[in-house]
Amino acid sequence: MPESLTLADSFGTVPAVVLVVAVGLALGLLVAAVDRVVLSGGRLGAGVDPVRSALRALIEQRRTTVAPDRLLGRIGAGAVLVLALLSVAVIPLAGRSLVSTSADLVWFNAAEALLWAAVWLVGWAPNAVHPLVGGYRFLAQGLAYELPLMFTLITTAVAARSLRTTDIVAAQADLWFIVSMPLAFAVFLASGAAFAFWGPFAAPAGSDIAGGVLAELSGPDRLFVEAGRAVFLGATAAMATTLFLGGHTGPVLPGPAWFLLKTAAVVVLVVVTGRRLPLVRPDRFVEVAWMVLVPLTLLQALVVAVLAVNGFYP
Repeated sequence: MPESLTLADSFGTVPAVVLVVAVGLALGLLVAAVDRVVLSGGRLGAGVDPVRSALRALIEQRRTTVAPDRLLGRIGAGAVLVLALLSVAVIPLAGRSLVSTSADLVWFNAAEALLWAAVWLVGWAPNAVHPLVGGYRFLAQGLAYELPLMFTLITTAVAARSLRTTDIVAAQADLWFIVSMPLAFAVFLASGAAFAFWGPFAAPAGSDIAGGVLAELSGPDRLFVEAGRAVFLGATAAMATTLFLGGHTGPVLPGPAWFLLKTAAVVVLVVVTGRRLPLVRPDRFVEVAWMVLVPLTLLQALVVAVLAVNGFYP
């Protein structure tokens, strides 16, 4: 394979694709379990409900609408999960990413950008009003949060002088990036939640439009989309750990344990906060993103650039 795209070789003989799927689904189950526990008021037994729901969805009969485009709908639903899993591939585990490229941050952002098309297909395919409105809402939100998210990724790359996630982790050996980039950390998590249309950013699947893009989904199609949302939110938490919390580094405990603990803490933070904030109207979110978040993330990038030029980062 080309030097710029190589499968990591530190995971034994297990195929990288199998590892990507396993890690991605584990992250998705973690998100779903934490969400169910939060919704149940802290009842730990609720954490197994996502598995039961997934098994039921696999055997559930698909509903249909008048003159749907079934092919596009199934492509879109499957693509949501596939793109979420692809975003996991460049997250370093135990110091090595499952897929190593010369531009890991570009890979991660590209998976998010392609998610626009996948969710749009899910909204377009049923030939129904509510899913279509949900698809438009997702596109409107995407235009607003994509730029702030890109600026947060660029900011970490500037500090580490690299687009590789492993280099970004290594650059935090002395000081985690969250200390000098708290705004970028917060915007990254908010943007990731918006990409998964989760918590206060769930307007594309809002109850005021009967569930939006999810309104006509059932059976395996709904399972793929819901699983993709959970996996992507878990991938966002894992990437936030990589970019801002030093990845697998930490004292006493082995690297994988530190990575798991940090990622789980971020998942709890995102899920608990998301469940306690009110739904944000799409037009308000777009206004805040363009008028507030874009200038602030640019300012954050400028501050980090000045610090990098003056040798603040190793």
